[in-house]
Amino acid sequence: MSNGDGRVAGKVAVVSGASSGIGRATFELLGREGAKVVGTARREELLKEGLEEVERHGGEGIVVAADLEQSGTAEKVVQAALDQYGWVDILVCNAGVGWKYGEEHPGTMAALHEVSLENWQDVIGGVDLQGYFELMRAVLPSMIEAESGAIVNISSMAGVTGLYDAHPYTAAKGAIVNLGRSLAITYGKQGIRTNTVCPGFIDTAMIAPVIGAFDDPDTAAALVPMKRPGKPEEIAAAVLFLASDDASYVNGSTLVVDGGCTSRSFAG
Repeated sequence: MSNGDGRVAGKVAVVSGASSGIGRATFELLGREGAKVVGTARREELLKEGLEEVERHGGEGIVVAADLEQSGTAEKVVQAALDQYGWVDILVCNAGVGWKYGEEHPGTMAALHEVSLENWQDVIGGVDLQGYFELMRAVLPSMIEAESGAIVNISSMAGVTGLYDAHPYTAAKGAIVNLGRSLAITYGKQGIRTNTVCPGFIDTAMIAPVIGAFDDPDTAAALVPMKRPGKPEEIAAAVLFLASDDASYVNGSTLVVDGGCTSRSFAG
């Protein structure tokens, strides 16, 4: 299949957190499937590696090194896309924190009685929720004008189920799910679809502190019915579907991609 025949051929896609993990896999897949991709993250050298991979498969795009926790950054990213290509068809909000962040910022992945206000604000007021809000707010005017667009937000299975700890994280992920539903019913009238993907355990640097649990077969089976973590590419495939015209009547949905974790009432 040539790049021009891809499932998102001719569309312009902005992807946050595009330097690694799910974001990188999504950035590359959308590029291979014909989209002009605009990737943003803090690490420019990794963004450029992803862009080189897109170009190697015949795609095109640009990268914007930026920290979405900084005020005004979302507008900068969207404006770069508009300046380069004139419009934005697809927005994938993916940049966020995980278990590794808890090691670097003690308390942010704790239970509520152990969480300080600063811990809470680091997650809720940082890239995990506020970054999504700012990116969506920045892209909506151009999508409203065009009366067309697809927003895909990456949440977590912890956005639809509870956890024993990581309460700021679960609050942020749950908010992303319901904000997506709200945008779907508000802007669906203007041709803008909003959907959410909720990954389970995905083998990325973000959950590196806990991924070793899968080395034990019994533990792996207790964690996931499919007995393994997912791959970033498996989440990217779900994003591609929701971003493409194949999902033209899918709006306000929450697609859980977790190997069956949230489908059972108890481990076994």
